[in-house]
Amino acid sequence: MRSSQARSVLLFQSFLPNWFVTILCILAVPLIASGELLGQESKSAFWSLKAIERPRVPELASDRWSITEIDRFIFEKLQSAGIAPSSDSSPATLLRRLHFDLIGLPPAPDDIDQFLNRLAKEDFEKVLNDEVERLLGKEQFGERWGRHWLDVARFAESSGKEANISFPYAWRYRDYVIDCFNNEVPFNQFVVEQIAGDLLPFESEAERARLLNATGFLAIGPKNLDEADAVQFAADLVDEQIDTVCRAFIAQSIACARCHDHKTDQYTMEDYYGLAGIFASTTTYFGTSVSPANRLGGDPLQLPLAAGQPILQKSISAKKVIELREQLAKLKKEQEDGMAAVAQAVQEGRDTSEIFTLRDALRIFWSSGGIEGQLEQVDENGKALPLTMGVLEASKMVDATLLERGDIHEPTEPIARRLPHAIITKTYVKIDAKESGRLHMARWLADSSHPLTARVFVNRVWHYLMGAGIVSTVDDFGLTGQLPTHPELLEHLSMQFVEDSWSIKQLIRRIVRSRVYRQSSSFAAKNFELDPDNRLRWRASKRRLDAEVIRDSMLAVSGELDYRRPLGSLVATTIGDRPISLIGLDNRVPHDLDGSLNRSVYLPVLRDRLPDALALFDFAEPSLVTGARESTNVPVQALYLMNSDFVRSRSTALAKSIIKALEQENPSVVPMDNTEQLVGFAFQKCFGRKPDPVEAKLAREFLDKELEAAMNETDRDEAFIRYCHTLFTSAEFRNVD
Repeated sequence: MRSSQARSVLLFQSFLPNWFVTILCILAVPLIASGELLGQESKSAFWSLKAIERPRVPELASDRWSITEIDRFIFEKLQSAGIAPSSDSSPATLLRRLHFDLIGLPPAPDDIDQFLNRLAKEDFEKVLNDEVERLLGKEQFGERWGRHWLDVARFAESSGKEANISFPYAWRYRDYVIDCFNNEVPFNQFVVEQIAGDLLPFESEAERARLLNATGFLAIGPKNLDEADAVQFAADLVDEQIDTVCRAFIAQSIACARCHDHKTDQYTMEDYYGLAGIFASTTTYFGTSVSPANRLGGDPLQLPLAAGQPILQKSISAKKVIELREQLAKLKKEQEDGMAAVAQAVQEGRDTSEIFTLRDALRIFWSSGGIEGQLEQVDENGKALPLTMGVLEASKMVDATLLERGDIHEPTEPIARRLPHAIITKTYVKIDAKESGRLHMARWLADSSHPLTARVFVNRVWHYLMGAGIVSTVDDFGLTGQLPTHPELLEHLSMQFVEDSWSIKQLIRRIVRSRVYRQSSSFAAKNFELDPDNRLRWRASKRRLDAEVIRDSMLAVSGELDYRRPLGSLVATTIGDRPISLIGLDNRVPHDLDGSLNRSVYLPVLRDRLPDALALFDFAEPSLVTGARESTNVPVQALYLMNSDFVRSRSTALAKSIIKALEQENPSVVPMDNTEQLVGFAFQKCFGRKPDPVEAKLAREFLDKELEAAMNETDRDEAFIRYCHTLFTSAEFRNVD
């Protein structure tokens, strides 16, 4: 099949389900590998690898709908398909959508009143722009959008896999990400800092610490700390870092070339092992000590003492430091003597089974690891050190050896450290022998001429705001991914993103100020027949709120949300460095890991052991790069909402806050005697609207019946608590139009 035929296949692919495309690609692997399906010319010319070019902005005489350039691209596609865009959402609905999208919290009744009152007097666009700016300026913006990136960065506070040991210092990377979004760090700088922050210049110790925390991106991935073969562990660590960097920043699976040339994309084994040398020349610090559950300890990375970073571990006395060092020396001496005794016995032909046993060796290994872990947390005087997870250049630069079928036992020839030849940018240079190449790689990714970095991130932002990406496979811009529904719009936004100095907030402004963003989600039968999946964006897509947003919304409307950032995390302050399997025995750790009133972004993220409020509502798998979460509606979610202590407590707080507000508003009236007002307040808090006549009637009937049967004041309050509970379990509460 020649290039023109291949392009036809790719166009046809955009209308097929992802699972069907995957099957087709698997079946086509032999043809692709042999070059019969896609020639080398067509592989190198794949759409996502072409340079970003400025497209023509459509100008249609019939367009009376568009207000931004984004809208013109959308309208042109809709018109050619014979589809009319939907009407605008109501102002209250649009405000609610904006709040959830930008800060992850519902608007308070006062926010809605102020917005609507201004609209009655001022220009709509000005009022809308002011509200967008207000939300972008809130600290909660970074918490909402930082969490999006933490999904992509596979953030977690434990190693996962067989041992699953906690990461006590991972929270520093979490806070770094949140601060970057709030402080408007340009995305290209954000890229470089996470991959090579340790290699960047700095003007203060505080900036040095921030850059070291940034490299936690490379250290927080899953690790098999029970791996007996250190060479295998090192190879797997490098592989995980390659895969994460490539999927996160350019939505490419270069790690697929570990065992063979990539079967569908243009990457070779030489590309993979060229990258492997970069990361093999990097030392990863993840801060876990050796224990009976952990064969492979990882040193923590020390931050500058003058950086002003919070320190959560405790200091010890100088005397204790001396004692620990003496214990360590004694264990080392015992090991040396034992090994010498074994060697002597072998030389003399004596039985060695009882001289220095495996049990003795393991005892010394585990005991030494624990002591070393304690000493790594303090200086020579016992004062606690500010520690983090991250990377530094290794003491020795190496080139990775190409492994036959990826097997560490079948090495072939070394491959010089280099970047993939398939993507050449202005900053593509040969790596110096004295450098790992990480900084080169970071600058290559952040180069404005790189065809993928801006496209991929712009597509991620569109997905978060619209419910689906222009490329629906947000983590796969390769042959097995989907084609863009609006390729010219993606080019336009990517070009503007780079020209706007890679400003994330400016990109968000452009999208949320568009007409397409403010459409209603109303159903239109004709449009649905022509475009059932809403790929052409003829209406807003109704969306189930993320797990964190559901939990945070309950706290917000009940008046209990603690907006302050907690110091560290439950892992850092309570769990510490230990196997996750043992935390159930610690009474200080809540059984559902959810004992705070802070925002959900600060809940512990333990691999294979997530808080119920996150796990049950499709939280991102923290071992994988996740640009698009699943969204399910299953019975266990309803059971949680009906029966969990967390939801019950929020219902109680909501009911009490409404009763208190009514008492303050009119002290002469008993709130429970005015069910209409109770219901109205509850709807405003939970849904940002008044109940319609049917809802109001049903609510009054329920409450009147319950209140009539009440035996005392406690029973009366309980009736309203149950009603508030039903609002939290409703579909409207956990969905946004």
